[in-house]
Formats: sequence, C-alpha cells, structure tokens
Amino acid sequence: MKHQPRYIVVIGASAGGFNALIELVSQLKPELDAAYFIVLHLSGSSISGFLAHKLQEHTKLKCILAMDELPIQKGYIYVAVPNHHLLLNRNEVKLGHGASENRWRPSIDMLFRSAAAHFSTRVIGIVLTGLLNDGTAGMSAIKRSGGIAIVQDPEEAEYPDMPFSVINALEVDHVVSVTEMGNLLEELTSVAPPEEKDVPKDIVLEANITEKMNTSIDATQALGDKTVYTCPDCGGVLFEHGQEAILKFKCHIGHSFTTRDLIMHQSEETENSLWYAIRSLEQRRTLFETLAERYGRSGNKHMASDYTKRANEIKEHIENLKRIIGANLDQPADV
Repeated sequence: MKHQPRYIVVIGASAGGFNALIELVSQLKPELDAAYFIVLHLSGSSISGFLAHKLQEHTKLKCILAMDELPIQKGYIYVAVPNHHLLLNRNEVKLGHGASENRWRPSIDMLFRSAAAHFSTRVIGIVLTGLLNDGTAGMSAIKRSGGIAIVQDPEEAEYPDMPFSVINALEVDHVVSVTEMGNLLEELTSVAPPEEKDVPKDIVLEANITEKMNTSIDATQALGDKTVYTCPDCGGVLFEHGQEAILKFKCHIGHSFTTRDLIMHQSEETENSLWYAIRSLEQRRTLFETLAERYGRSGNKHMASDYTKRANEIKEHIENLKRIIGANLDQPADV
C-alpha cells in the first residue's frame, strides 16, 4: 500500500475560484506530506477535466479527476467531477450520488464533513472566493473535529461571500492571501498533527448518511428536530440540525440547506407563485374586457359596465401583486 499522507487538505471555491486555485497549487511543493482535494462550483461536464488539466500546468504534483476507490496518496490533487459528491473514507476516495447540498453536487460542505469524520485532526480546510455560504458548515465540522481552518482574505477575494461567511460563523485559524497559503501549508504540514480525537457523533452520522445514501426518515430524525418547513426540491419535511450559528435543514431524501439558502429557495417559490397568480389574473382580466366590449356593441350597457368594473378591479390586484414581488426581491438573503 502506498504511503498515506500525514495531512488531508480540502479546498472549496466557487465564483472567481479558477484563478485562485491556479495561484494556490502553483505554490505547493511535492515534498509536503499531504493530499489535496478540490471542489469548485462550476457547471458543465467538461469543466472539471479542463480544471485538472490547467492546474497540472502550474504544479509538479499529480492532478487527477476524483474517481471511486482511488487510494489517497501523498502529492496528489484530486478534482471533484460534476454531479458527484467528492467524499473520503479512511483509505480511499468515494463518489457520492446522493442529493444536492446548498443546491450543489459536488458540495464543498460534504467534502469537508467527510474529511473531518474520517481524519479529524489531520484535516486542513481552505475556503476561497465564492458566492453564498457553501463551505461554512463543513469548515465548522473540521474545527469541531480538531482540524485547521484557513480562509482567503475577503479583502482580496473576487467574491468575498464564502470567506466572510466562515469568518462570521466560527473561529478561523488563519485568514491570509492566496499568495501566502503555500508557505502556510509548508509550515503546518512540517510538524505532526495532534493525536486524532473522537469526532462529534452528529458529524459522523451525517457523513455516514451521505456516504451510504441512508435516505430514511429515521436516520434524518437522529440528526435533529422536525420542522414545519418543506423541502424546496422534493416537498418532504425538513429536519433542523446544526451547531451554534450554523443552522441547517435536511429532508429524509438528503437535500440539505443552510438557513440562508432555504430563505432564497422560499423567496424563489414565493415569486414563482405570485407570477402564476398574475398570469391567471391577466387571462381573467382579458376575458372580462372582451365580454365588456361585446356587451357594449350589443347595446347592453349594464353588463358592459359590470364587466369593465370587474376587469379594472383585477388590474388593481395585478399591480398590487407586482409590488409584492418587487418588495420580495428587495429583501436581503442574509440572516
């Protein structure tokens, strides 16, 4: 069996992450006793292969696409593939086929949580530029399991949402420029990690649910309390769980959301419902106007006046709904 690295470095990025990742991997030295795992939120089946190819041009480490049952090896960079969660167990890479988390598959949170569950104090998590807050819950799992949290300096991040989200939710070990991360990793990996510790039970449970696709109500109930909310993706009941400032919701199918993401989903559902109502009302208004016109031509002024009045009332309702949509869109997604 090939030498398993001393450290497991998990890296998450979203918008603006392509250039940040190139800068980061260009600094990595082959002698560092670590393996690296990357989730970058990009759509398209060919993007991950292109990313691995471009990263390879800038590093002496071996860049490969993550595949099921690959051994975890020192000096390798594993890049997540589309539509599969990048997971780890004690000896190898695993591809997860479960539901999306924070609307992403692969999910940064799932990679981080999986690494924390199996490697505890040997994990170093890095969150780079990106929108929204994927990576925050996963970084919390790393910290609670004894690992190290590194965040790109939000002042230099092209999209600072993800770094800010982590900083605001938990105590980060290092907030640094991407240009300084290579030296920092060299320093951190030059010494042995603390003795591995028992990982919190909820982290292990959630990681096992993801890895084994244990999508059952009983398994999800073990994570937290049943809520009155329904899953935006499948309509199932959501269960509330999480620690401190990081509140999460998961259905028994496996769809998972942070509070911020759930609010965004609810906002989208509200807007869609309102536009559906407007469409129906517009059709009704048009019908009333047509009837008013026909009764007017036939000389029935009473009926014409009645349908004109009803059409005008509906027009007012439509304008009110449009104002509600505008107010809904103006509401911030932050919580």
